[in-house]
Amino acid sequence: MTAAQIKLVKRSWRIMMGIDPVLLGETFYGKLFNDHPELRHYFPKDMKEQYIKLTDMLSSIILRLDHQELSSVAEMGKRHVGYGVKPAHYNMVGKAMIWMLSKGLGTEWDRATEEAWIQCYTEISALMTSAA
Repeated sequence: MTAAQIKLVKRSWRIMMGIDPVLLGETFYGKLFNDHPELRHYFPKDMKEQYIKLTDMLSSIILRLDHQELSSVAEMGKRHVGYGVKPAHYNMVGKAMIWMLSKGLGTEWDRATEEAWIQCYTEISALMTSAA
């Protein structure tokens, strides 16, 4: 990621953090499960804790983007293999993530922000799958 892309991701995530994490989680997982119902069984019945984990995990990663301290991302990739996550699932999750961000950011969502988030997710998912 370029410095400008990192700045865009961080700025837009600060905006997203003004939204209730439960609402963000409901939006993201609602889209993911609507588009890919076969993924639902990977998650607990009660999703409230998962919603919080999603925003906490994203915040943790985004905080470290410009420091390249992403060893926790590799560890997360290893854990996800244990959950049964396959490399093909990352594309499904990425599309739901980008959709959630576009809805949450509204008029703040533009082509440069979209490209920055796509690059961010591409690099993070590559780290996760290579570590697995």
